[in-house]
Order: sequence, then C-alpha cells, then structure tokens
Amino acid sequence: MTELGEVQARFADIVWANAPIPSGELVKLCEKELNWKKPTTYTVLRKLCEKGLFENSDGFVKAKITREQFYSSMSEQFVEESFSGSLPAFIAAFTARKPLSDAEADEIMKMIASYRKERQS
Repeated sequence: MTELGEVQARFADIVWANAPIPSGELVKLCEKELNWKKPTTYTVLRKLCEKGLFENSDGFVKAKITREQFYSSMSEQFVEESFSGSLPAFIAAFTARKPLSDAEADEIMKMIASYRKERQS
C-alpha cells in the first residue's frame, strides 16, 4: 500500500464518504468541495484506482477497500518499517513525548482484554 498525499487523501475521503457514487456526481462534488475541474477529478481518480483504492466502472465510482482498511494497512506498514514490527516499541516511542490519558490507557486495556477473550474462544 502506498501513502496518499494531502490532496489525494482529501479526495479519497470524499469518495469513501459517498461511495458508490456516479462519476458525474463525484465531479460536481469535487468542484464544490475542492474547487476542481473535471479533468483534475478524473486524473486523481485514475491514480487512486491504479493504487487499488477505488474502481470506476459503469459510470460509478466504488471503493475497493474501506478507509479503515487503508489506514490499518498504512499503520501496519509504518510499525513494520520503523519499529521492526514491534507494537510495544512503537507505543513506547509514542508515549515518550505524549503520555496516555487515563481514558486512552483504559481503552487500550479493553482492546487487549477483548483480543485475549477472542483468542481463548
């Protein structure tokens, strides 16, 4: 999975929020939201289709993966490349400059407990 630039990310968010969407409607939405002309919309759409995020067929733009799936993959790739795949090393680095709040720590503990419960089932 490849990263998205700021412009591509804004466009992708529009598609994810509205998919499936007729391509003509997407053009109008991008003109309103991003002040783009039709060729710009189709150029960026083509690039994101080539990256495997979207599909433009039969006049409709559809998401091939969800926003959550995309960013989950990006997160996994970042941890793998930057911390040799070690989630504890990532969390240690993250919390070294920005301590977790009690609510965040509680949420993480709940996630871990849920994960352990699922594994035992």
